[in-house]
Amino acid sequence: MSKSTSATAPRAPARPTTLTAHGDDRVDPWFWLRDREDPEVLAYLEAENDYTKAALGHTEGLQAKLYDEIVARIQETDLSPPVRKGEWWYYSRTVEGLQYGINCRKFQTLDADEQVLLDQNAEAEGHDYFAVGVFDISPDHALLAYGTDTSGAEKYTVRFRDLATGDELEDVIEGAYYGSAWSTDNATFFYTRPDGAMRPYQVWRHRLGTPVADDVLVYQEDDDAYFLGVHLEKDEQVIMLHAGSKITDEWRYFPANQPDAEPIILQARVPGLEYSPDHHGDRFFITTNHEAVNFRLMETPVNAPGMENWTEVIPHRDDVKLDGVDGFADYLVLFERAEALRRIRVMRLADGDIHTIEQPESVYTAGPGSNPEFASTVVRYGYTSLVTPQSVYDYDMVDRTRELIKQQPVLGGYDPTAYVTERVWATATDGERVPVSLVYRNGTPVDGSAPCLLYGYGSYESSTDPSFSSIRLNLVDRGFVFAIAHIRGGGEMGRRWYDDGKMLHKRNTFTDFIAAAEHLVATKYTASDRLVIRGGSAGGLLMGAVVNLRPDLFKAVVAQVPFVDCLTTILDETLPLTVIEWDEWGNPKADADVYAYMKSYSPYDNVEAKDYPAMLVTAGLNDPRVSYWEPAKWVAKLRVTKTDDNLLLLKTEMGAGHMGPSGRYNAWKDEAFDQAFILDAVGITA
Repeated sequence: MSKSTSATAPRAPARPTTLTAHGDDRVDPWFWLRDREDPEVLAYLEAENDYTKAALGHTEGLQAKLYDEIVARIQETDLSPPVRKGEWWYYSRTVEGLQYGINCRKFQTLDADEQVLLDQNAEAEGHDYFAVGVFDISPDHALLAYGTDTSGAEKYTVRFRDLATGDELEDVIEGAYYGSAWSTDNATFFYTRPDGAMRPYQVWRHRLGTPVADDVLVYQEDDDAYFLGVHLEKDEQVIMLHAGSKITDEWRYFPANQPDAEPIILQARVPGLEYSPDHHGDRFFITTNHEAVNFRLMETPVNAPGMENWTEVIPHRDDVKLDGVDGFADYLVLFERAEALRRIRVMRLADGDIHTIEQPESVYTAGPGSNPEFASTVVRYGYTSLVTPQSVYDYDMVDRTRELIKQQPVLGGYDPTAYVTERVWATATDGERVPVSLVYRNGTPVDGSAPCLLYGYGSYESSTDPSFSSIRLNLVDRGFVFAIAHIRGGGEMGRRWYDDGKMLHKRNTFTDFIAAAEHLVATKYTASDRLVIRGGSAGGLLMGAVVNLRPDLFKAVVAQVPFVDCLTTILDETLPLTVIEWDEWGNPKADADVYAYMKSYSPYDNVEAKDYPAMLVTAGLNDPRVSYWEPAKWVAKLRVTKTDDNLLLLKTEMGAGHMGPSGRYNAWKDEAFDQAFILDAVGITA
């Protein structure tokens, strides 16, 4: 990589701060970077941004070309597949040159005149950042509740629009969070509010036309380990309130036509009991881990919903995880994981007959689509693979036939047969087999000469399933092998796969990723001096951990909003998400073993005087999930500790949060910048 730059890498001045945590005195010279109100902090972040821009200044032409290639493959004026709800067809569309989507509908037929519900471009005018976090149509289709955020902090201002006239109602709710529900009286709206740590802990009831100050608190969750949510069930018979930690669920419900009713507990929380209900007439179907590591399906009467009345519908299976169900009047659609793949099965409720929706490729991703109509006999689902663009199918559950509704267009003559996708298996240090999904262009040499981008996440049971990206073609068409390491901590291989990569087993996540990288090198898909790795958020923690363990294995790293000061964060209960995270990482405040274990892998705490790969690290000043100071502190410590002269870059979005810049064109420019760093790292400049 070229190291020429017209700027000097900034170094945050050390200001020793003594931290006392779990009886252990630690000195953190960069703790002061946490103060976002300090002008010196902001000046330091801006200096880092200036240095990053200068350090990659020689790639500006490449960035422009990569951006142009991204845009050239995307059909900028496009339409989502319309979804029928009642007598209306709902969809969104994009327009060439506009950053944001436009939400629309048509009455009865797709030939009808279009009605624009929300033009996000108009709402975003005058704002550098814009996002919609609430979008909820009333059951009678007359009103729209929508919540907007203009800072990236994920606090939303909810407004109400009369869809017949386009007029805004006087009602305005400030400081709302995700999750909402309409009563079927079409005049009562339920929403959530977060506490100071950005934990949604209250559900409120607002009656249209009344002052927000008179809103009624329906339920407050005082346990810091639980998040609250609210939604209207698909059959529009009940409203559900969910209090959930990482390992325990508790649901309440009340009739959707009785908004003032007291919520009824379905099943009181039991530590470690996870369950998810689907309302169906006079019963609930329950997906649960009760005596079932990989979950099973139960049912229970609505008038006696407690666990003592649950009866089994589908038993537990050691080799298949039941992820959830989608209920229809006559069918249940089952979403499962088996052999590191997602599959969809259909159960006919009349007789319990179950069949699998077969898919055309051996390595693919299939998942739920938009299915708002309870009485429908057609289920919509999404399908993709590393070579097949995102596709939407309607599957007739009676005839067992499917229809392709839409496939993501890829402009410029994309030919899927020009690419190879496959699944390989690496062997972890404890003998576990780790799946790795690959895609590369036909003719790419498998002799160690090809560059490779290896992606990983591996936390929260979140699965990184193989899916198509036209943006990725920028790299693959330049000879890259793109790989996904399906490591422990994710959910690709069932609940055990997740359990073996959390708490005091977290190191398996990192060693699995290293094993995947070593396998790609050993089998000559790439070589260590051609191998770039990438991950974000908890996947950024992964990046920091593996470069501390095996910096020699990688040429370069892209760590996006990385959770790299994890021990300090998990010790601080005042920060967003900390308490609920104890079920994922352990509680280092209460358990000396957890403290020692986290300290042994925390990327920030384990920076050493040795050579590191080139790194591009990103942050968001308004990020409520991974505070900007984590990547900032990590980079500052690396600057004064590492022994190499490889590029170390910090790029902070000064007006955005965890998701990066809003607006699709801004996001594509950001991606072109990242890709230019990746290509430059392996010496590809054309």
